[in-house]
Amino acid sequence: MNEDAQKALATHEQELRRGTVVFASLVACRRPQYGYSLLTTLTEAGITTEANTLYPLLRRLEKQGLLTAEWNTEQARPRKYYTLTNSGAEVAAALHSHWLELNSSITQLWKDGTP
Repeated sequence: MNEDAQKALATHEQELRRGTVVFASLVACRRPQYGYSLLTTLTEAGITTEANTLYPLLRRLEKQGLLTAEWNTEQARPRKYYTLTNSGAEVAAALHSHWLELNSSITQLWKDGTP
């Protein structure tokens, strides 16, 4: 792959990853997650992101009413846990449906283009 194609690929991979991180975060927050645990969960699932991307995303999803945040001060180190709201669950389910449709469509396009 030439250098221009590599740069284009990197740009498009980043765009694809941005939307995927939102969806994956909602899915992962079906059970309470604090920031670092969510980073770990996403990384283990093969969805790498950075803390400076994830934390603003969590605040935005909370502001949109898709996540709730609650401090847990019972442990030695206080942690802010994020959990999916009912609205967040509805959005996650709709995104999942759209994801499956898109995947099916792209897979079909790929097959149709194969000689």
